[in-house]
Amino acid sequence: MNKMVNRALVTLALLGAPLAAQAENIAVVDMGAVFEQLPQREQIMQSLKSEFGDRMSEVQKMQEEMRSLMEKQQRDGALMNDTQKTELVRKMEALKSEYQLKGKALDEDLRRRQGEEQNKLLVKVQKAINTIAEKEKYDLVLQRGAVIYVKPNADISGKVVEALSKGK
Repeated sequence: MNKMVNRALVTLALLGAPLAAQAENIAVVDMGAVFEQLPQREQIMQSLKSEFGDRMSEVQKMQEEMRSLMEKQQRDGALMNDTQKTELVRKMEALKSEYQLKGKALDEDLRRRQGEEQNKLLVKVQKAINTIAEKEKYDLVLQRGAVIYVKPNADISGKVVEALSKGK
């Protein structure tokens, strides 16, 4: 196992050596940190909240209703006759099915919209990185996760956030 890891590291080093030797001015960007610090992120969250707020509250209301019915079943189950128990179980099952259906649809729609908004933001981030790289004459810009060590002054994440904050 260690031999495989060592071989992989040596191979990566050998493949990256010519690239690094040609690039004199290298920078890195921590994409995760950039996305966390962007002011547009909060705007997107608010936009999605307003877009899906009604559906979220409806699903939450259904969840509360299911919890209430389960509590009623536990609390009053011994006092109910068979017809009442059956009716309560059917009501709970119907509500659970509807909850699962609406919850799944909401999750899928929300995930899709978040992806769309994140892709729009990614395009802006990429443009900002390109602008900074051209302006400061970087030969190569890598993601922070792709490098083991980098001098703090080679990390341009803060500059990217600043550029995007100005350009909102």
